Order: sequence, then structure tokens, then C-alpha cells
Amino acid sequence: MSCPAFLPVKETFFISHGSPTLSIDESLPARTFLKSFKERFMINQKPNSILVISAHWETSEPTVNSIRGRQDTIHDFYGFPKSMYQLKYPAPGSPELAKRVKDVLMASGFPIVHEDKKRGLDHGAWVPLMLMYPEADIPVCQLSVQPNRDGTYHYNLGKALASLKDEGVLIIGSGSATHNLRALGPSKNVSSWALEFDNWLKDALLSGRHQDVNNYDMKAPHAKVAHPWPEHIYPLHVALGAAGEGVNGELIHHSWDLGALSYASYRFPSLNRSS
Repeated sequence: MSCPAFLPVKETFFISHGSPTLSIDESLPARTFLKSFKERFMINQKPNSILVISAHWETSEPTVNSIRGRQDTIHDFYGFPKSMYQLKYPAPGSPELAKRVKDVLMASGFPIVHEDKKRGLDHGAWVPLMLMYPEADIPVCQLSVQPNRDGTYHYNLGKALASLKDEGVLIIGSGSATHNLRALGPSKNVSSWALEFDNWLKDALLSGRHQDVNNYDMKAPHAKVAHPWPEHIYPLHVALGAAGEGVNGELIHHSWDLGALSYASYRFPSLNRSS
């Protein structure tokens, strides 16, 4: 029995998923953006499977979820409207992709990669995916981040995953361009520190300054205010690394909420290198 052929996926993406209310709040511009994702970027292609690197799965070592059958929807947030806890995104899991992720990481020098056979999809994965691919018919696999490591480590994690694009895997980093929950409020004016960090990050990504992005904590203005903890920026490093060295990013969406929460999202097209 022959295997179906899948077109290579030629880009990776970083999605700022913002607040969990993105799942129900029709007033958020990012919601409209995500609903248009398939038509804008994948109109002629349905991915074989999707690999999401989510800020909401933190482990000490790389871990992939390996689920056979439909995935559980994890409602890993508290104090939100009851309707949000009734939302489901029953996408199928992909033990095959989980094994490939484990294999390519270990072959690239990551000595320990775990498989979790019980964990479903957290809101860093299912909230954007329910808007991007509402049919929930594409197999999904999640990969954790390691908050005890640095940006370069996660960039190298992405580099190790790059070959999966040739197998039709859509690689998405899901985090946030800025993420300081204590600084959020009802103000319609964006905090100056958030603007400065967000603009620095945009300039670095659009000009292909990967090393600066990897060392954002030392290079960027207000880095520790924008990201008191690093888990929401590390998915960006993975998506950037998976695109390849020298790639210039493209800003595909930008909006603000709660005075300091950036929904900046980026596309990283793979370079066509001549042999």
C-alpha cells in the first residue's frame, strides 16, 4: 500500500495567542486574522499534520504528546466565562509525528526526548487552531518548551525540526510577543515599554537578525518587563530556527489588547537555496 504524497510546507509561523478570551471575543482583531489564516497562507495546501510548540507546556526536557484517537481539550485557565470551558477541539493526535519529532531531535543531539501518551491540547494550541482549522480534521502534535534553557537552545530545537516541513508538517510556535500579566489593564494606551520591546522584536525579525533574537534578554529594551518569564517567547525561537538561518520574517498580524499584550504574529518563509 503506497503512502500518500504531501506537498512540503514552505514556511513556519509564530502566533501570539494573547488572552484565552480569543476563543469567544469577536471584538479582537486577532480573531479575524486567525480565521483568515487558511485562505491567506495555505489556500492550496492542507498540511499532513500540525506541530504546535506551545508556551503552556513547560518541561525540563523536550516532550511530545503521542495521542492515538481524538485529543482531549485542556481548559488550563481560570476565572473566565463558563462558555469557554465548554469549548472542544477534538483534533486527532499523531503518534507517527510524535515519533518523527523524537527521532529528529535525538538525531540532532538532544539526548532525551519524552513521549506523553495522555496529555491533550492546551489552550496555546487549541484556541488558535479552532479559528485557523475549525474542522479539527488535521492530526496535531504538541512539543513542550524548556523554561530553564535559553533562546539559542530553542532555536536549535527548531533547526532540528526543519526537515519535517518536507513531510508536509506545519510548524507553529504559539506564544506571545509580550507577556507580562501583571502589567495588563483596561487602558487603551499601549505602555511605552511594550511598544519599545515589540518594535525592537519586529525590526530584528524582519531584518533576519536571528542571533539578536536568540539573545533578546540581553539585546532588547525592557526584555525582563516584556517577558518576566521566557516561556511565551521560546515558541518564537523554535519557529525561527525551523525556518532556517538568514530568513527574514514577515509581520502578518499586529494588534494590542489590555494596554500591553501584543498579538504580533509572524511568517518565516524557508529560503530556497541553490545547490
